[in-house]
Amino acid sequence: MQVSIKGKDVDVTPAMREYAEKKLQKLTKYFSEIKEARVVQTVQKNTHVIEVLLEGDGILLRGEERSDSMYTSIDMVVEKLEQRVKKFKGKLYGRSHERGPKEKEALREKTVTEAQTPEEGLADGEVYEPVIERTKRFAVKPMAPEEAARQMELLHHDFFVFVNSESSQVSVVYRRKRGGYGLLEPDF
Repeated sequence: MQVSIKGKDVDVTPAMREYAEKKLQKLTKYFSEIKEARVVQTVQKNTHVIEVLLEGDGILLRGEERSDSMYTSIDMVVEKLEQRVKKFKGKLYGRSHERGPKEKEALREKTVTEAQTPEEGLADGEVYEPVIERTKRFAVKPMAPEEAARQMELLHHDFFVFVNSESSQVSVVYRRKRGGYGLLEPDF
């Protein structure tokens, strides 16, 4: 497993690096192959934040935790990821190779953010122009909408872009505010 640990406005000590790597090794019992683990450490208003993104067995798993101690944050995020994997383990590993997320093709999350929002107040005559600050590319694999919903839950996101194996169209599954899931499909 390749582990990359970065600190945003905080130094990553060798002891912290070793501790994080040791804790992340605990998750290897749930994956036959973890290709990469990315850890980002930050401090925000005296709160230590750990964000972990694991890529392996064709799935992406993301977790974030905050606490008063970096070590506690690492423990909490690993525990959270472990619980999430246990919850979905039967659903993920009980499927055949053709339909399940065991394929080795990596998925990448796509994040588009806007730097300026209409609520920030524009001067008279100014036109609101959204600014795309970041673009991520990701491989898209065919999957059923139910599998896409499980992948979305593992990533802990509100939406997930995928190729619908039933229609061969790019689709989006999303979490509805009232509960449940929605599916967006193009209509040409």
